[in-house]
Amino acid sequence: MDHFLMGRELLMSELKEDFLKEFKGITSKGFMEVGQQLTCRRCGSNQPKDRQAAPCTCGKNCFYCIRCLQMGKVKRCNTLYHAPEKNQFILIKEPILTWKGQLSQQQERASKEIETTIKTGQTRLIWAVAGAGKTEMLFKGIEWAIKSGKRVCIASPRTDVCLELTPRLKSAFQPVEQITLYGEMEEGYRYTQLVIATTHQLLRFREAFDVLIIDEIDAFPFNTDKALQFAAQKAKKTTGTIIYLSATPNKQMRQDIVQKKLAASVLPARYHGFALPEPKAIWVGDWRKSIMKRKKKAVIFKEIQRLLQAKRRFLVFVPNIELMLEFSRCLAEFFPDCSFTSVSSEDEQRKKKVQKMRDENYQFMLTTTILERGVTFRDIDVLVLGAEDRTFTEAALIQIAGRVGRHRDFPIGEVRYLHYGQTKALKNAISQIKKMNHLARERGLLIGK
Repeated sequence: MDHFLMGRELLMSELKEDFLKEFKGITSKGFMEVGQQLTCRRCGSNQPKDRQAAPCTCGKNCFYCIRCLQMGKVKRCNTLYHAPEKNQFILIKEPILTWKGQLSQQQERASKEIETTIKTGQTRLIWAVAGAGKTEMLFKGIEWAIKSGKRVCIASPRTDVCLELTPRLKSAFQPVEQITLYGEMEEGYRYTQLVIATTHQLLRFREAFDVLIIDEIDAFPFNTDKALQFAAQKAKKTTGTIIYLSATPNKQMRQDIVQKKLAASVLPARYHGFALPEPKAIWVGDWRKSIMKRKKKAVIFKEIQRLLQAKRRFLVFVPNIELMLEFSRCLAEFFPDCSFTSVSSEDEQRKKKVQKMRDENYQFMLTTTILERGVTFRDIDVLVLGAEDRTFTEAALIQIAGRVGRHRDFPIGEVRYLHYGQTKALKNAISQIKKMNHLARERGLLIGK
């Protein structure tokens, strides 16, 4: 039971019935008083709107936290159980790192900076363009941590990213026992030295990790959810290292870098050495009206026709599901012989459809921002329909552009932002991509045009 609870903080409902007979750890109330404010110990919320009053067997005026409710109900009268992390791992025989790949010049530099950061227990941002190969840069630092008996966690806001990382890390660290934690996991929890987890799962940890690496910190919901940000800090040991990974850090982080408040490794080039495809902004007029009125001669349909005639495979990003479905019906009328599909967060067949797109069974795919990150296609172009819509933030537009040209054999492609008026986000996205290409050229990292 010690290992099951070690580094974690759980409710009684998450533990075995006879648990208390053996328990010698630390107990805490579900809510604590911080500066005369009641605060949920698990997620850190101190907002009255996040508390729901409810009848309780304790017989008092009880309530529970709705901010972290999906992880189990924390009531005011609850007890949370915690066993301090003791890093009780089996000694692993060499080699720990079984990955045999080779890092690029910029990856090697970042890898050394990451290793130094881990050794000194500091914080660092890895600002790497989409396709820079950021996962491989982590390997030497993780290897040092494992050798030194440290506990390591790689977390991401997105389950699909965690599942994609799992086989890669298993292959890179074959002797190291690891577990992947996410909401719908079938495997039971095990105590391991290497953990892959969604950021929601960090809510169940407390001062567990010597090294916490958070991938895609700009991704929803981590970027807006203070409870998840609190959970990340709580899951890390007070003397531990935290490393953030992002292709699109927010404005505050960028300011912190300039003001030397945050150490950063900036990687402006992709692993294959070709420049990032620079998006073109194309004015398409009232594209919504063009869809609803079925204006076949409208620019948006000419763009589709152009790519089909060029025999290109492509993604079309649409602001929301309703518009996507209407656009899909329209395209089925105009291009009845084309093989295409659509995907969204509500599509239960999403994974199968994405795989069929990878297998080149579709000529193109309509999608919401669900595919803005975490997916790679071999040779693809991208259209963003309604790029002026507020759904398409600067970060989203940069990530979407990052779908193009990722493969070593197909490093170029076309990105077009189809708009009905350019926004600040759109202009900033194009500017940021150009800045990264300029920086990569200055550093002599580009081999292509």
